Amino acid sequence: MRIDAIDRRIIALLSEDARRSYADIGALVGLSAPAVKRRVDRLRADAVITRFTAVVDPAALGWATEAFVELFCRGRTSTAAIAADLRDHPEVVAAYSVTGEADALLHLRTESTGHLEETLERIRASPITDHTRSVIVLSRLIDRPLDPRPDPQRDGGDAAS
Repeated sequence: MRIDAIDRRIIALLSEDARRSYADIGALVGLSAPAVKRRVDRLRADAVITRFTAVVDPAALGWATEAFVELFCRGRTSTAAIAADLRDHPEVVAAYSVTGEADALLHLRTESTGHLEETLERIRASPITDHTRSVIVLSRLIDRPLDPRPDPQRDGGDAAS
């Protein structure tokens, strides 16, 4: 699927506010509301836009402690086994297979450092876990959605609807 500069601008506007109207988006990108809707429908059908969601401040829900944890597994543990093992931990909000020494990088959110410690103990008790290495987030310096800026080389300057 080809994504042009207008598609990228529509994606950026929806990333800022998914409740923005097609008319409002159209006014900003130079298209009619129905033309914007057709593009959004195509972007959804092609799985470029995979879902619409609300962004919630975790601290407002009491999950103010955030950490990144390197997970080191025993033996040769598959990524599928790691994912299956971590699904039972609601504190793991994201997990990634990574290069380097660790087998996975986990993003955890907890209510407190005590809750974080308890979560780490549960993760360490897993038969697949050899050890972990953790860092606690003190503050977020940059936290932004993907910036789908136009890439003139890839887009070829095509702005057709």
